[in-house]
Amino acid sequence: MAIKLSNLKTKTGSRHRKKRIGRGNASGHGTYSGRGQKGQRSRSGGKKGLKIRGLKRNIRNLPKLRGFHSHFIRMQVVNLKDIEAKFKKQEIVNPAKLIDYGLIRKKPLKIKILARGKITKKLTIEAHAFSKTAEQAIEKAGGKVVKL
Repeated sequence: MAIKLSNLKTKTGSRHRKKRIGRGNASGHGTYSGRGQKGQRSRSGGKKGLKIRGLKRNIRNLPKLRGFHSHFIRMQVVNLKDIEAKFKKQEIVNPAKLIDYGLIRKKPLKIKILARGKITKKLTIEAHAFSKTAEQAIEKAGGKVVKL
């Protein structure tokens, strides 16, 4: 049998009769019209106007975060001793190479070079920030500082 518009039928259970509210007690939806007794939700405008419903459950589902949580993005720190150990002379040190050598995590937000350790190689270092002593140590070794 071919499917035509004239012989299409809805799936059983997919369509429901409209609930006729306030049509007497025999209907099963009389007297309080399915709204229970009294209270904010039984009144007109109570369903729409009730803003706090479900708020307690939402609050309960949130974790308790203790202490201070800053929205300020912290920089990833790299020390000069690590750069000295991993890189060769005349090499350019940039965020991509720092990820490759495993000195910082992937998707670096910002990178800061600190002066812990010594540097003897002549390197060009690209980063978002440098400590003053790190900057001086790099330039003293003959390297170049590039701020991103």
